[in-house]
Amino acid sequence: MNNVANVALSEAAQKFLSREHCLFINGGPQSAHSSRRLDVFNPATGEVLTTVPDADAQDVDRAVANARDAFDQRVWSGLRPADRERILLHFADVLEDNAEELAQLETLNQGKSINIARAIEVGASVEYVRYMAGWATKITGETLDVSIPFPPGARYTAFTRKEPVGVVAGIVPWNFPLMIAIWKLIPALAAGCTIVIKPSPETPLTALRLAELAIQAGIPPGVFNVVTGGRECGSALAAHPGVNKISFTGSTPTGKLVGAAAVQNMTRFSLELGGKNPAIMLADVDVDQAVQGALAGGFLNQGQVCAAVSRIYVHRSKYRQIADGLADMANAMTLGPGLDPSAQINPLVSSQHRDRVEQHIAQARHDGLRFLAGGTRVDVAGYYVRPTVIADVPHDAAIIRDEVFGPVLALVPFDDPADALRLANDSPYGLAASLWTNDLRVAMNLVRDIDAGTVWVNSHVPLDPSMPFGGMKQSGMGREFGKHAVEAFTEIKSVCIAH
Repeated sequence: MNNVANVALSEAAQKFLSREHCLFINGGPQSAHSSRRLDVFNPATGEVLTTVPDADAQDVDRAVANARDAFDQRVWSGLRPADRERILLHFADVLEDNAEELAQLETLNQGKSINIARAIEVGASVEYVRYMAGWATKITGETLDVSIPFPPGARYTAFTRKEPVGVVAGIVPWNFPLMIAIWKLIPALAAGCTIVIKPSPETPLTALRLAELAIQAGIPPGVFNVVTGGRECGSALAAHPGVNKISFTGSTPTGKLVGAAAVQNMTRFSLELGGKNPAIMLADVDVDQAVQGALAGGFLNQGQVCAAVSRIYVHRSKYRQIADGLADMANAMTLGPGLDPSAQINPLVSSQHRDRVEQHIAQARHDGLRFLAGGTRVDVAGYYVRPTVIADVPHDAAIIRDEVFGPVLALVPFDDPADALRLANDSPYGLAASLWTNDLRVAMNLVRDIDAGTVWVNSHVPLDPSMPFGGMKQSGMGREFGKHAVEAFTEIKSVCIAH
């Protein structure tokens, strides 16, 4: 553990933490019907930071009703698209003005490095808001040259309109609480929808602050609401008949439950789910680039990234170099709280999740696998797991098959690229993958055959607001980012005029 001085908490962050937190409905804090409260922990110490309401079904009813009222009154969708764009661009400025407070709250609540919170959770999110705001003025339909044959001599003009789907439920996970809330919020608002966000019970703080800043930016009351809570809250929101679209990010088992609940009401839904993401490193790979890329793609946010690399297939000619390089760097990584900017590995989000990751590691030890780094418990306060590298893993091992969602890399040697491709695709998941080679011809041929919604070449995990993101197979349905994100919050209406 490091002994470097931590970043000092800003006055704004301290003030926010000292409040008694409520639900955020119809433009301001509202007391919950439920008397239950949820403890919110600091993963670096295990101490309670604050508490939030554990909302019940009546609280969800109230939030959805306010979002419905705002939608029906067209307080948001009735604005000119240019005005919605202007307000969302101002929202980006407000987020930027409050960037350090948001980053510190995110680090305190989620555990991640303040460097990641500043650069990705806030910095990349501000860029995303500015990119997505522009779509408010670019939602288009199309004209259709129809051939309707009756009555004889009649002429028709047909066209389509894309209209906001209505009230959206955005269910947000705990790994990137601020950023993924914004991924759901901004395209929904660009399309003209209203929304109820439910953050994870582990990480509710930045969603509540985000809602306050939205009002400050000029988003009307009722358009953006936040309910905090656990299972009852989430189940009530997913099954609510007043919701027109659910956007869910989280685990595959929970996503299936959300989808099943939505279908009962014929609620539209999109699911961004789990991944067990492979990297294939060919014989011509640049070893240093591959090692650095695997560390960045595997240990970002302590591996708590749905698109993180977790199983690495390396050509045997480079296997020893890459395995040793990963082990050396993992063993040298320093552990510490997220508010220590020099710490390279930070705590996991909760004690429960730490225990789950440690169970995966214990199973790998029981299976007799060879550890090159990590694999031992960190005996300190907080929810830490050492960065772990496991070598020569058989493809049927649990550590290869199961999503760990922690700082664990499993290495597998191969001789034939066709075998590596087969093994990479032999998974129920299909979210992301990477290919490491300097041969453009080979790269272009293999990319086509990799079963994943995103394939990186010579990198792993970078995203861009214009690049569609989502999974195949058990990794979900639908795409985020780009025009696909906005269109997911619209309905297509056909109009046919006889004249």
